Amino acid sequence: MTTVASSATAGAPGRAGAEELDPGVIGARVKALREASGLSLRDLAERSGVSAPMLSQVERGETSPTLTVAARIAAGLELRLSQLLRLDEQGAVTIVRAGERRRGGNARRGHRFEVLTSAQPGQRAELSRHTLAPGGATGAPDDPPMHEPGSRETALVQEGRVVLVCDGRRHELGQGDCVTFDADLPHHFENPSGEQAAFLAVVSAGLRRS
Repeated sequence: MTTVASSATAGAPGRAGAEELDPGVIGARVKALREASGLSLRDLAERSGVSAPMLSQVERGETSPTLTVAARIAAGLELRLSQLLRLDEQGAVTIVRAGERRRGGNARRGHRFEVLTSAQPGQRAELSRHTLAPGGATGAPDDPPMHEPGSRETALVQEGRVVLVCDGRRHELGQGDCVTFDADLPHHFENPSGEQAAFLAVVSAGLRRS
């Protein structure tokens, strides 16, 4: 019977060692992802086809799941197997140098942004910095949701004042204010002042991470 640790070590050299995929690590990851999705053991059992007692043993690190079981658990969490095992990632530390940031925006609307985090697969959150010229906005009020279902966004105003328009409601924010909201709802930021505004935004992965 092939377990996750032995298969990953043999089939993906240099990407994840056995010590990274021991039963305790896998179990802790499954439990954290299950709880973050608001699922009980019974819920995940129904969604994955893996029994609740088996899931409990996996989460406690008492057994290393086979590849088949691990794949079922990943599917129940709406993840790829590689995402569950974090094989998409290139190591424990990823650095994006200042000159390597992805940049974009809409000059006509007075919006510029930089993505500070890596674009490589397996990331579960994205950090970006946005600047808004006086009267600028991040998008049209009727823009569709920008992020996948289940995503959450946290924004910290670094300078100036901004207004978050989320699902039709306006929320005024000043320097130092921090807001968290459902990012899968229609939303945009506006700068109603006569001075430049800037804010940091962190978007966490949604429920559908495939």
